Amino acid sequence: MTAPFILLVDDEVSFVETMAKRLATRNIETIKAFSAEEGLEKLKKNQNLDVIVLDVKMPGMDGIEMLRKIKAGFFRPEVIMLTGHATIELGINGMKLGAYDFLTKPCDIEELVRKVEEATKKKRAHDNKIEDAERKKLLSKYEP
Repeated sequence: MTAPFILLVDDEVSFVETMAKRLATRNIETIKAFSAEEGLEKLKKNQNLDVIVLDVKMPGMDGIEMLRKIKAGFFRPEVIMLTGHATIELGINGMKLGAYDFLTKPCDIEELVRKVEEATKKKRAHDNKIEDAERKKLLSKYEP
């Protein structure tokens, strides 16, 4: 499997910078965003993302609202929600809205890497199914 390509969205700059460096040492390509609004802009420019690691609690648009916009916009990356201990309920709500999983902050880097790899496999398998279905549909136009 080629390396996962992820978007890390969190308003805590030091957390994002540290996590991006730690993920890079594990061959995970990371784009950084420091707000949900910036995250959505970066998603629009990078539609081949595998996973979005998304903080729930941010000023302005929160992670739950960003998740709703991702799902409504027919974007295909899997989403892993990051929650503080006080917002575990919000993480569960994120799962109900279609998030792949949620982790509590501070999260263990090895657990995050494992979740990112699992979510990447799921996303790529889903992409392959869509591509196969589109190919079959296209080929059916030329069959007698």
